[in-house]
Amino acid sequence: MTHLSVNVDHVATLRQARLAGYPSPLEAARLAEEAGAFGITVHLRQDRRHIQDQDVVDLRETVKGRLNLEIAAEEPMLQFAERVRPDQVTLVPERPDEVTTEGGLDLIGRGEQVRRAASRLTGAGIRVAVFVDPDLEQLAALDDQDDVTGFELNTDAYTRALGSAADAEFAKIEAAAERGLAAGREAYAGHGLTVANVGRVAALPGVRELNIGHSIVSRAVLIGMPAAVTEMLEAMLGARVF
Repeated sequence: MTHLSVNVDHVATLRQARLAGYPSPLEAARLAEEAGAFGITVHLRQDRRHIQDQDVVDLRETVKGRLNLEIAAEEPMLQFAERVRPDQVTLVPERPDEVTTEGGLDLIGRGEQVRRAASRLTGAGIRVAVFVDPDLEQLAALDDQDDVTGFELNTDAYTRALGSAADAEFAKIEAAAERGLAAGREAYAGHGLTVANVGRVAALPGVRELNIGHSIVSRAVLIGMPAAVTEMLEAMLGARVF
């Protein structure tokens, strides 16, 4: 079974555009779960451009499924995660000038930093995953990360490619998933997925969860959150894996 975790960051983006009290990420999360989402994902960025600390605290109290918190492996963020204790932390790279996350963690160059962060989070009773590009060398570097139990494959390049280029990018995702699963870790995927391109990724054997936000929230603006989540679940169901 491949589950859906809905990222509600961009509900907060709309709210922060006017510094208003609405729309509420908590309400969006509730509606998403009621429509069939397995869990909720939020990225607490260091610049707090969308999700705020209190959002995460409140979501910790209200999310019924798995709350997945994406953070950079930096000291203030680790301290926050240790206090709030989400079900899972996904460590992600972060640059202040990026529009959105632009690639996976460099587990080769930053392996020791990731190792220390994962050890702390595991010690606090939090499951740890990492966001990585579908690169076999990066997946091999995971072998040295004993406290990392899962990996989320960055599907961005696949979602941007066309024709044979898309086939080539998908082959990278498939190979990386196989490599990580063979090492005994849970496999997830996400970034840029829509109802038009989710099918092949959802059909990958062993991929447990898809983390999808922007396309669902964008559709929710037009048709509502329950309908947008249902639409995505139906696209995943079309792959006969949900």
